[in-house]
Amino acid sequence: MTAASPVTADGDAPTPPPDAAAGRRFEPDLRSMTRINLRPIASPMPLGFFTIAIASVMTGCLQLGLFDEAARTAVALTVLPAFVLQLLVSVLAFGARDVIAATLMAVFAGSWLPYALVMLTGAPDGLQVLGVFNLALLCFGALMTAVTRPKRALWLVLAVSLPRWAATGLAGVTGAEWLTRTSGALGLVVALVAMYTAFALMLEDMRGEQVLPIGRSGPAHLAVEGDLAVQLRNLERQAGVRRTL
Repeated sequence: MTAASPVTADGDAPTPPPDAAAGRRFEPDLRSMTRINLRPIASPMPLGFFTIAIASVMTGCLQLGLFDEAARTAVALTVLPAFVLQLLVSVLAFGARDVIAATLMAVFAGSWLPYALVMLTGAPDGLQVLGVFNLALLCFGALMTAVTRPKRALWLVLAVSLPRWAATGLAGVTGAEWLTRTSGALGLVVALVAMYTAFALMLEDMRGEQVLPIGRSGPAHLAVEGDLAVQLRNLERQAGVRRTL
């Protein structure tokens, strides 16, 4: 039993495309019937920056000697939730089509988890391993600063994190006490910058306008100040719509 061949209005069978393979079925052009649905969400970035601030305060106080060495386990337990919160922020940022913010938050989340686990377990040579890990984060951060400049808030948090990763890494590798103290002080600086950024973004989101300076420029500025046409520009080429990543 064979399927009936389609016919035209004149009763003739349509001519297949010249390059059509035998038996291949061609679908009609579906572009005019395609709809792309976007779902607005609340910005997760204030949560991400507040999490960075709180975790940086706890680790910085430990490095400065404000807590005894016996408090390492307690500090690790307070830092561990930062991994979950920033991972959540990263997932939401990917859904909001912001690959820079999502990648940055995911890496920050990944930095809190090994720190907490090493401190909790007291793994042998854990500080040296964390030192090398922080130096690897330093390389990542240096690359990220090249693409985050239009997002000045993210860039600033990342810029003040670079010297802290360097000091923490070198302290873990060399065991120098003064580098540990320096890293702790830089951690408090990171916390202040992240706290300001989180508060500024939250005010902006609540009032629908910039209240405290954030310093967006270029595409980041257009994304906030531009109309709907700017938000939908090149949408058909974005991940989740195009066929491949």
